[in-house]
Amino acid sequence: MRVRIIFNLKNRGAKIHFHHQHLLAKFSQQVISKCEPKYRDFKYYNFSGLKGQIKVGKGGLHYLSSKVTLVFSSLNVDFINNFLNALFSFQQVQIGEMELSPDSIEMETDLDFDGKTKFVCISPVLIVDPILHTEENKSFYEPDSDDFADMLYESTMLRMEKSGMYTPDQISSFNQFQLSPDKEYLKRMNEEDKKYSRVYQTYINGEKFDVRGYTFPFTLLAAPEVHTFIFHTGLGALCENGFGMIDIANSDPISRTIKYDLYKQAV
Repeated sequence: MRVRIIFNLKNRGAKIHFHHQHLLAKFSQQVISKCEPKYRDFKYYNFSGLKGQIKVGKGGLHYLSSKVTLVFSSLNVDFINNFLNALFSFQQVQIGEMELSPDSIEMETDLDFDGKTKFVCISPVLIVDPILHTEENKSFYEPDSDDFADMLYESTMLRMEKSGMYTPDQISSFNQFQLSPDKEYLKRMNEEDKKYSRVYQTYINGEKFDVRGYTFPFTLLAAPEVHTFIFHTGLGALCENGFGMIDIANSDPISRTIKYDLYKQAV
């Protein structure tokens, strides 16, 4: 289930860092601390950056619109409702310099995956967990290499296994995982000397880590269950820190949203 949380921005023009996922991760944990105790350590969710009308300034993004949106997602609908109820108990929240008040919710309608889908990255994808791969968390791998696909497959399968949503036999059956980057996009980025891979900062249990993330369009051939899992909980590692959110390429998510009445839907 993917929802679009719409906030009122009280101080238009407020600035936030270009990559502010670590601030949103801290904010999400603050909200989750108000959820039911069974969700205090829940990690199978994902979120985007803040979306709105922006102006790029020195040292960050200035939000000029009166409303901003955060996409928040999980396969666990009860967790989503817990999160939303906790969030809307706050009259105001602060993220960076931004003073926000929760306004409304929209839900993206469900999609059916047939096993081959072209995706775009909404937030950077990490192919390794820095806790498990301390020597490789900043290393660069060519997106069309076997190593890149293998590491991304391993990190995804590890999350699926730990989620408890799939049996060992199901995990074993998800052996098809063919990732094909958009080579024309990568070529164009290289020719224009633009980056599709950067080192970002994130925090795990208060400890700072430098991690390498990738943002480029790609086509994935995998089981429909794998597509559903990564679409709702993120692709790769540290998705609960705001990495790995993807969306369908050449598709307008706003066109597939409906108003979400939290209090009628809440369990």
